Amino acid sequence: MLDSGYDRRQFLGLGAGAAGLFCSLTDASQVTHLSAGDVGRIDAAAAGVRRPKGARRDAVDRLSFQTPQPQPGGQVREYWIQATSATWDPMPTGRDEWMGMRLPRKRFRAFLYQEMTAGFASPKSRPSMPGPTLRAEVGDVIRVHFLNADRRFNQAVTVHSHGVRYNPEYDGAYLGDFTRAGGFIAPGESFTYTWEATPDSVGAWPYHDHGPNHIINVMRGLFGLVIVYPKGAKRPDREFPVYLGSFLPQISGRDDVIHTVNGRAFAGNTPTFRAKVGEDVAFYVIGGNNDFHTWHIHGHRWKGSGGAPVDDPTVGPNETRIARFTEDNPGRWLYHCHVFSHMDRGMAGWYLVEP
Repeated sequence: MLDSGYDRRQFLGLGAGAAGLFCSLTDASQVTHLSAGDVGRIDAAAAGVRRPKGARRDAVDRLSFQTPQPQPGGQVREYWIQATSATWDPMPTGRDEWMGMRLPRKRFRAFLYQEMTAGFASPKSRPSMPGPTLRAEVGDVIRVHFLNADRRFNQAVTVHSHGVRYNPEYDGAYLGDFTRAGGFIAPGESFTYTWEATPDSVGAWPYHDHGPNHIINVMRGLFGLVIVYPKGAKRPDREFPVYLGSFLPQISGRDDVIHTVNGRAFAGNTPTFRAKVGEDVAFYVIGGNNDFHTWHIHGHRWKGSGGAPVDDPTVGPNETRIARFTEDNPGRWLYHCHVFSHMDRGMAGWYLVEP
């Protein structure tokens, strides 16, 4: 439990950016004792974290690394992404189209990734949950120019990716005194991450903040998706990133927990996915919180990782399940998590298939 009497120095002195306290926020069943004020104190403490001096206590800490380049035939896939805060409404229509119910709306301050044009000259898209999808083929390198443009939360943040290959400089993880360059990007600062798309990177992977306050900031929306394709492979006609997450009262300011798809809750607010018969469709489903979810699309099934047909696979924290199939069943279809309490609290929506 967070003792609200901790001052900033005591809080940070708990070690590793107070990771133990941050972790207590990841399970809705364990945080009823925490208030929005407690989260505010955690934010204040995170804003007070200064850049580590970079301890070099071991030989591995003194290693230096070169920036990787594409393999023969590969290329540089370049992205310009900034972290920013924005007002977010999980239920912007104020209505659940599935059950025909009115919903109580409440906006809160989210922390989001946003794609920019080269040099961070102008927005290329709106801040979103998930953030921009990053794509590459085997043999490429992904170069992410990252700017921490947010002054509202006033915290160091990063970009840490799963699935791709990188050296410690580009890990994007805060490691206390052992933090490398990419693990602490203060407000107003920028850094360029370089990741390699190797043969064992094929698939879909999450990326997210891994700075000093990463758990809370990921819960606020600092997450996205990386897709790595086999070299020269045909890409799906339709690709849908699907982040299954939740907003706790301490984050959203609501009185209840809501379960979300891409940061939205309840049909008509969650994404309405669209496809046509005959198209090659891929859903990239990622577990975006501390819960286990399932991914179910009415009227559809596909091959699971073992090759057998599935229609309701389980996805755990930061796991990915890919539902890929050739569409052959037109109509309006419901999708949802089959953990009933998650479905009931918003994790459902529409999939519309045209003939």
